[in-house]
Amino acid sequence: MAARSHYVHGSDAREQARLALMNELLNEGVLRELRLRRGERVLDVGTGTAILARAIARGVQPGGSVVGVERDPRQIEEARGRAERDGEAGLVDLRQGEAFDLPLRAQEWGSFDLAHARFLLEHVGDPLAVVRGMVRAVRVGGRIVVSDDDHDLLRLWPEPAAVMRVWEAYWRSYGDSGNDALIGRKLPALLHAAGARPVRMTWVSFGGCAGEERFGRLVENLRGILEGAREAILRRASAEELERGLAELEAWSRREDASFGYAIALAEGRRVATT
Repeated sequence: MAARSHYVHGSDAREQARLALMNELLNEGVLRELRLRRGERVLDVGTGTAILARAIARGVQPGGSVVGVERDPRQIEEARGRAERDGEAGLVDLRQGEAFDLPLRAQEWGSFDLAHARFLLEHVGDPLAVVRGMVRAVRVGGRIVVSDDDHDLLRLWPEPAAVMRVWEAYWRSYGDSGNDALIGRKLPALLHAAGARPVRMTWVSFGGCAGEERFGRLVENLRGILEGAREAILRRASAEELERGLAELEAWSRREDASFGYAIALAEGRRVATT
């Protein structure tokens, strides 16, 4: 039986706000690389608060549709509330369920044009099982697009050493739960092992410098990641080290010469045969 997912950040109000910020920073680039087509039927696995799923739904109109799968009922509730406030209730068919056991009806298997997952595979013990389900969900010739982190790519300059030590403690804590913080580089191999033919890999930039308007939001997102993963970080670093890193991040964010560099991996595969 496939291992359950383990998301170190939880789903409280603070994390939901951070996820909204992350969507604001990343969605334009991800949507560009998804290369959506009108009329496509899309399965979004690990949909969270469905901000990206709703953007995907708008991108496949007219005639398209999106099914969003999320295991956490609090995220489903937040997703529905956000959609209703934005006048988009019902735009995404939200279903509670596990990525390992997708809540699809019998006739839906093998019917989707695109199966997508972002920031999911790094949080599961058996990512191959998830991707196999996604391959099975799309039609022959259908696309599977997965995007995820490769955490040791973070580059801050001038380098704040205490911040980077805390960041390393954070991403290395993934292994404590059997997860993989470096899964981004492995996405094409996962697609291949799951029975899909990898056809493309790229990196979606996620960075900027102190002179850009978005710089403060990049730092805010990083701070939110570290504060939200406090319990996991403290398994590999002391409370003093964590507080020193957070204080240094605050000071570093005020530098006029600071730069923030990061990217997430995105890989696309095609279903080539019945799987």
